[in-house]
Order: sequence, then structure tokens, then C-alpha cells
Amino acid sequence: MFGALVVLYVAIRMWHLDASCLWFDEIFSVHAAEHPWNSLFRFVAQDLIHPPLFYATLKLWIGIGGESLLWLRMLPVLFSALALVPFGYLCKELKFSNAVMLTSLALLAINGSLIKYTQTLRMYSMLMFLSLLSIWLFARYFNRGKSFVPLLIVNLLLIYTHYFGWLVVGSEIIAILIFQLIKWRRMVTMFGVLSVSFIPWVWAIWQAARSGSEVGQNISWMARPGLSEMLAFFFDLTEPFYFQASNAEPASIYRVSIPTLLILLTAVVIYLVNWKCDEEKQRVYLLSLFVLFPAIAAFLASWLSPYSVWGTRHLIIIYAPVAILLTYFLTRIPTAWIRTTAITLLLLLSGYAFLLQVMRLSPRYVWCEWNNVANDIKTNPAENPTTVYTFENLVSYHLWFALRGSDEYKVQVVKGVDVRTDDETYFLPRGFDEVKNVRIEDIDDDSMWLAFRTSVDGEDAPLLKSFKKAGYNPCPGKSVRYDKTTVFWMKITKLAGNCSE
Repeated sequence: MFGALVVLYVAIRMWHLDASCLWFDEIFSVHAAEHPWNSLFRFVAQDLIHPPLFYATLKLWIGIGGESLLWLRMLPVLFSALALVPFGYLCKELKFSNAVMLTSLALLAINGSLIKYTQTLRMYSMLMFLSLLSIWLFARYFNRGKSFVPLLIVNLLLIYTHYFGWLVVGSEIIAILIFQLIKWRRMVTMFGVLSVSFIPWVWAIWQAARSGSEVGQNISWMARPGLSEMLAFFFDLTEPFYFQASNAEPASIYRVSIPTLLILLTAVVIYLVNWKCDEEKQRVYLLSLFVLFPAIAAFLASWLSPYSVWGTRHLIIIYAPVAILLTYFLTRIPTAWIRTTAITLLLLLSGYAFLLQVMRLSPRYVWCEWNNVANDIKTNPAENPTTVYTFENLVSYHLWFALRGSDEYKVQVVKGVDVRTDDETYFLPRGFDEVKNVRIEDIDDDSMWLAFRTSVDGEDAPLLKSFKKAGYNPCPGKSVRYDKTTVFWMKITKLAGNCSE
């Protein structure tokens, strides 16, 4: 059964793995990994919000298999699959039954958010793998006094993968202080070694901040966790198969997520009501600590600090402990018919969610159109201009990435023109100067490409009017409609009769 569930787990993550192109953040991952070793770490440090281990790993991965979309996305799938090894050993170490292990593995296999972040070229699957490895090694140390040195090494890799790795370390320290105070010296030693080992990265971040990097630009868009954010997070923890890939899609399939969440919460309530009947509470305490401390710490930090750090992808470190606990609570429902009914309903809801996912149309993402625009621009290069002007950093970064293999093309961003679709939370990487900002009055090309998107019909008129005032004439353009957004690209020229395709 374990082997069959592992196959299911991996197959779900491979399904439609390369169906969509790389998104803005994924492009940054590849862009960082393409840097030479002597500049990669400085480039990543200027972004401030993530340590460098994932990008270094991705660089090695690209060196092995290249940059095809399928190969790139296989890296997070690999880490997601590797996470099942410490997951299984953790269940055994804490003496959970095979039923609990298999059922919780099934919950993880079909979780929509985990599927989403496994299919995203970012560090979240690596974070989940290392956090589970750390928790398992800590459980061995907690129960038997073994694996302290491996735990120290894994925790070092963990904190260099994501800052939320420190919350796993903090959970381990708190567990020792509460339950096994006699081992406090080892925990102090571990914290000291990790802190000293992290100093080089702290120094790199401090240097980047001195040069003008400011973390608010990265995360100011993140909402503080209120009621709606908390409900959304609970749905993310429990919803089978579905995930929101873009803001144009619904946040959840509520006819599935609400009853699923209610069933699982009922199991939690029944367990707490019968709390005195459980003679093996310590493993519940331990796993609960690995759930509650990171979640509470992220919640408080989001309200007490200038910017929110709350996010489902960051809290991927608690998904496996939550799945194990929820499954354990289900199996501890004392009344057999209630237990059977709850599990049966969860199976039916999961099957229904799977059918909805199968019938779901393959989504079309507007950001993927910029690859097509770049390919069209590269057609007949001898007859076409080689400079592409955009009005948004997001668009320019996608176009630059798609054109970067052709040295003759350059992308620039026109500033000073009101563009409703512009979102300042998407900014060009710091330390990246291949895309420059310009103003219309400073442009002196005889002909060029314009590439942009609009969300309202006729919204392109002010953009073109600005160039007409500067003496340019737009050539017949091309456009593609994506739901509420239209992508346009066209040549404009000062030379009469220079609009030939």
C-alpha cells in the first residue's frame, strides 16, 4: 500500500507538469542559477527574502540536464518525492500505526496546495523535504538520543533554504526545554553553531540592504492574517486536488473544501472531548508543537512587524505534521459508525474533487503569451527592429527571459506613462541592468516594437497617443485576448512605409 500511494503521489505531481510556462518568480530562479558561481550569491542576496541553497542546487541541476521546462520542474518533484522517506520514518519513530501513516500519506498525495508548490520551480518542496528530515532526526534524538550530528547538518541546510527553517529549529528547542530539559546543552550548542554558520549570509544581506535593497518592495503585498486569510489557509491545508493557479480563478471549490474541513474539524473536536482516554499523548504534543509554533510565530510576526510574512507556501513545513495529526484524530473516533462515515465521506469528496480536476479545462495564462510574442518578434530579424519597449517590469522580465538567447535583441521599460495594469510589486531583480528604464522623450529609434497588455477596451489609446506625439506611427498590430486582459504587440516607426511584415 505504501508503494502504491508513493506511485500515486508522484504521478499526481507529474500530471500536467509542463503544461504552463515559467512564471515571474520561476524565471528569477533560473536567472539566478544562470549566474556564475562568483556572482550567484551576491545576486540572490540583493533579493533579500530567500537564502541561496535552492538556487545553487538548481544551478547544479541545470548543469546535469539543461533548461527544458520538464527537466527544470522535475527538481521540485524530486524533493517532494524524497520527502516521503523521512515522512515514513517519522511515523514509525513516533509509533503511529500503518493505518495512520498510509491515510496521512494519501492526504498529502492529493493536497492541492502541495501539488501546486511541487509544480513550481521554487524552494518550497526542498523546504518541505528538509523540514521533514529535520523533524524525523529530532524525533530520533528525542526518543533515543541518536542522530544529533546529522540533525545539526540538516538544520544548517534547512536555514540556508528558507528563513522559515528557523521555525523548525525553534520548535525543536522548545520541545527539549518543555519535555527533556536535561538535553538543553545540546540544543544551545546546536543553536550556537547554526547562528555562527549563518553569519556569512547575514553579512551578505546587510551589505545588500546598505546598497539600497528594501524588503518592503518584496513582501508589502502580503496581507496580514485576518479571518479570511486564516480560512483560506485552513482550506489550503485540507482541500483535495484543487489549487488556485492565478487570481482569475476561484480561491477554492467550496462545495468540496467546506465539508472536508468540517469533517476533519469534527474529528479534532471529538478527540479533544475524549482527551483523557488517550494514553500516548506525548507524540501528539510533539507533533502539535511543530504545527502550532511555526503558525503562531508567523501570525504574530505578521502583525507585529512592518510587513506580513504569512503565506501558505512558507508554512509548507507544517503540512505533514498536520496530515498525521488529522489522520490520527480520525482513527481515534471511538464510535465505529461515525468513524466509518467520516472516512467514507472524505473518500467521496476526494473522488468528486478528482473528477472536477480532470474535467477542468487546461488554463491559459496571460504571462505565457510573452513567449509567443518573443518568437514572433524574432521572425525575419533582418526586416524587424531589435528593440522592444514595454510599460511594465513584469512584462519586460518575461520578454527579456524569452529573448535572452538572442544577443541582438534588447528590452526596455518606458516610464512616465500611466498604465493601469502595472503592479509595482513585480520589479526587476536588483543588480540586473540588462533591462533599462527610459522615457519617451529619450527614445531615438527609427523603428521599434511595443509590447503591452491592457485590462480595459481602448486602454491602449493613451499609450499609442504618447508615441504619436513623439512622431511615431503605429503599424498594424497583433493581439490575443485572455479573459479580462488583452496582450498587444506591434511595430511603430518614424519612417513611412516601414511597416512591412
